[in-house]
Amino acid sequence: MSVTLHGKTVVITGASSGIGEATAYEFAKHGARLVLVARRAERLAEIAELCRKDHNVEVQCIEADVRNQAQITSLLHDNIGDNAVDVLVNNAGLSRGLDPVQTGDSINWEEMIDTNIKGLLWVTKALLPSMIARGTGMIINIASVAGRQAYPNGNVYCATKAAVRMLSETMQFDVNGTGVRVTNIDPGLVETEFSLVRFRGDEQRAATVYKGYTPLSASDVAETIVFCATRPAHVSIHDVLVMPTAQASTQVVHKVMT
Repeated sequence: MSVTLHGKTVVITGASSGIGEATAYEFAKHGARLVLVARRAERLAEIAELCRKDHNVEVQCIEADVRNQAQITSLLHDNIGDNAVDVLVNNAGLSRGLDPVQTGDSINWEEMIDTNIKGLLWVTKALLPSMIARGTGMIINIASVAGRQAYPNGNVYCATKAAVRMLSETMQFDVNGTGVRVTNIDPGLVETEFSLVRFRGDEQRAATVYKGYTPLSASDVAETIVFCATRPAHVSIHDVLVMPTAQASTQVVHKVMT
């Protein structure tokens, strides 16, 4: 039996596009109160307006960069304060470049490490104590199949997602006995802005990633997230791997080119 999300407060980072945006819509369908966090204020406002219009839910937008600990901690405190957060979806993340270590760009490395690992930690540290104090709450970390299986030139990105997966696992020890649950979700290939960001706006190169097969949609992942969030309190889904049918591993994808 699923648990209602009506009136529950859900914080989603990286909510301005892709999986984060789809997750906002999916939780809105279930009547959740949304707190959307991202750097692009205009996009957040558009998504918030759609959620309000279509589902009559309360939506709060926080323009912030999860890489900035002082900023994100302050803004979360100022906008949420002591209000209960029922679900935190740590979705903010990105990949930059596709190069071997010996020619890798250190700026790209820092951006991935600061966003994918540190950003997740800063947001979690800001919100987890209140969950523990209330004896309830859920953290859903969005990692990647790349954190389970490496692929050529994926070095730092793969390492950051492996770190997310391990953080999810170790958080199980940290919150055991508190009533708080932690879920790690590893999506395979999802057609979002991911490749466009990786290749810094090269639309032609990004498009080739998703040709010849049907990748996951952001909504597919969002539905998985909400499924995990609606399990009864005694049920904790620790780890989920969700892939397109055409994808067997990070390096094996069945493509039919026409």
